[in-house]
Amino acid sequence: MDYTPGPVLLFGSGEIAPGAQRAYRALFTPMARPVRLSILETPAGFELNSYWVACRVANYLEEHLQTFVPEVSVVPARERGTEFSPDDPDIVAPLLRSSVVYLGAGSPTYAVRQLRDTLAWHLLKARHCLGVRVIFASASVLAAGAYTIPVYEIFKVGEDVHWKAGLDLFGTYRLSLAFVPHWNNTEGGANLDTSRCFMGRPRFRQLLEMLPTGVTIVGIDERTQLLIDLQEQRCDVLGQGGVTLVSNGAEGFYESELSFAVTELGPFEMPKHPCVGVPADVWACLEPAKRVGPAGGDMGKPDPPTEVLALVGERSAARARRDWAAADALRDQVLELGWEIRDTPSGPEANPLDP
Repeated sequence: MDYTPGPVLLFGSGEIAPGAQRAYRALFTPMARPVRLSILETPAGFELNSYWVACRVANYLEEHLQTFVPEVSVVPARERGTEFSPDDPDIVAPLLRSSVVYLGAGSPTYAVRQLRDTLAWHLLKARHCLGVRVIFASASVLAAGAYTIPVYEIFKVGEDVHWKAGLDLFGTYRLSLAFVPHWNNTEGGANLDTSRCFMGRPRFRQLLEMLPTGVTIVGIDERTQLLIDLQEQRCDVLGQGGVTLVSNGAEGFYESELSFAVTELGPFEMPKHPCVGVPADVWACLEPAKRVGPAGGDMGKPDPPTEVLALVGERSAARARRDWAAADALRDQVLELGWEIRDTPSGPEANPLDP
């Protein structure tokens, strides 16, 4: 099976701040319009307002990134064994249609407990291997690695410093990573070191000593983003700060606007078969029409040209303002270019006309 893993965008903080728009644009620009995005509630599923937490992100994307015609679905996969289970096929169905999956605020350890080995996580991993882009922000950045810091348990409850196993998205590519957002945090002021995601330097030194050999710490500064493109084997630093890599006692720093090879993260290797550990029945449910390629279009058919994508986006905007005459005229223009627009429950699709 041919596969092209999608880029992964990680936020150090500020995922709905004005300056974040550039990072989203870097991720969305190569994609077909509309950009179909699923927001997983899971990391904040223990909160009574988890839907509101997800909707804040949805509203931000719809308001500030209108040129990409975002179509956002909130996925209420909150807790195993409930009516909002991440194992419920109906609950997680939007993941089959989305070209971007977003995981954000909440608790990293809760996210790991509720997602590991679930249908939601297997679908995310499989679809990422087939081109879906993934965004991690806030607590979910911590959860994405092979190891995660239980921030709340240590910083608020007073537990001894320790690591927990993470979701390990990058283990498929032989990268053993531990992500630390809020790397240069200063909220504690002069009297309290809150850097290293509120651990502070003394506790973080203890954490470093506990990690196995070969794990790379990826520290992402406040208002900073790291865009990891596994296919291009390149990492781009965006935003206001920088990214710090710590591995086997050595430390490197990359300022904003700099790029570095993905091999700086570890012994990167593209596997012969994608997503080892994803059950066969999950792969089986990914019919060709549901596979999203590297530009966000369906695998197995050509991506629409830029001119067609622009017209589809204009038609969606016309329909949104109920200008039906303009929408029909735009549809006819698309037909003249050899494409047709099909309106589906997940949004309009541009398909080549049969020869």
